[in-house]
Amino acid sequence: MIPLRDNQPTRTFPFVTLLIIAVNAFVFIGWQQSVGLEQSVDRAGFLPIELTNHLAGRWTHVFTSMFMHGGWMHLIGNMWFLWIFGNNIEDNCGPIRYLIFYLLCGIAATLAFTAIAPRSEVPLVGASGAISGVLGAYLLHHPKARVLTLIPIFFFIRIVELPAWFFLLGWIGLQIVSQFLAARAQGIETSGVAYAAHIGGFIAGMGLIVFFEKGRDRRRSRA
Repeated sequence: MIPLRDNQPTRTFPFVTLLIIAVNAFVFIGWQQSVGLEQSVDRAGFLPIELTNHLAGRWTHVFTSMFMHGGWMHLIGNMWFLWIFGNNIEDNCGPIRYLIFYLLCGIAATLAFTAIAPRSEVPLVGASGAISGVLGAYLLHHPKARVLTLIPIFFFIRIVELPAWFFLLGWIGLQIVSQFLAARAQGIETSGVAYAAHIGGFIAGMGLIVFFEKGRDRRRSRA
């Protein structure tokens, strides 16, 4: 399922969301493309074994890996999801709190993947863990929003409007099933997609959003 747009207006301009998108695009186009994808991932991608082995100075890769991507589709897909859902969460939090919330979700996603595969030497890169946190927050704040969704079915394409809660629960459900299948196939570290990071980020977003939302949104969500 590919979201095309939602029907939730914002009260403020999403400066931080656009800034995050710009930084990710700059890192991928301006740096990763110039030095090579494989070389850039080797230099700044995150390896769980680095954290579990307490390698000096390598903890910074927890942050650098959040702004790197493994390919054009990886970048475009992540930034598209962030644009669709991130502007509303920035509106709910305010720019500074939203940025902190985003980074914390990314860290939580990285730690979740490390907990599942602590000895992994496969680099972890991408903003999807942090963006998963945004999706978790959106589920709590805007469950009744409508998401215009493109659904490819073999050679046919359907465009339908889905409730946000249905879209997001379907998305996280797919991550959980995929993680379960990867674990059964003993392919957690080699599946190519860090499903555990998505799940960890999503859960972190649902838990953290109550500490970062603005006062009026907090009162409204409690109500």
